[in-house]
Parts: sequence; structure tokens; C-alpha cells
Amino acid sequence: MRRRLDDDRGLTLLELVIAVAVLSIGTLAALRATDQSRLALSGAQTRLLAQVVVQNRAEELQLYGGTGGPLPGTVEMGGRRFAVTVAYQATAAGLRQASIRARADTGEGALLVAVLPPPGVR
Repeated sequence: MRRRLDDDRGLTLLELVIAVAVLSIGTLAALRATDQSRLALSGAQTRLLAQVVVQNRAEELQLYGGTGGPLPGTVEMGGRRFAVTVAYQATAAGLRQASIRARADTGEGALLVAVLPPPGVR
């Protein structure tokens, strides 16, 4: 009587190589996804700071009666420098629409549109 060798069969070398290749591909995909989320989150803090900068500028414009006064063109917040620009446009109701934009050196930024009274009216 002959004993069958198929009963004691284990992993072949080919099966082991395929398993390692599949695990490697899965690990690389997970590392890439982690890196992409890190890049996305790194700009979130700068965008949040830019949002605070434009909100502060809107409050400053309201305090100065919508004229802008002696407000600086660059603002530093949270260790980052933001270039702040304001573009005015008249509305149909006689008010002024101010588009306030803050942009960091790295490119992230924020935009806020505020409605202000006409110049000279407080």
C-alpha cells in the first residue's frame, strides 16, 4: 500500500510568494492613503487661520466705517504670513460689498464677502 503524499501537503514556494506580494501591495496602498490624508490635513490649519484673518479684517472694516483706514496689507497669525486684499463693489441697495481675501505664502487661503455701509456712514 502506498501512502498518498497529498494528505501532508503544506504551502508551496509559489503560494508563499503570491501571499507576500498581495500583502506588500496592500501595505503600499495603506501608506499612500495615510500620506495623502497627511497632506490634506496639513493645509487645513493654514486655511483655518486664513478664515480668522478675513473675519478679523471684516470686523476692522466695520469699525473704520467701510473705508479700510490704515490697515496693513499683510497679517501674521499663527506663525504664518497672509497677504490680505479687499475688493469693493457697489450693491443695488447703495451698500458696499467687500470681497476680503487672505492668502498664505504656501497658497492656502480664504475668501469672505461682507456687506458694509457706504463710506462715511457708521
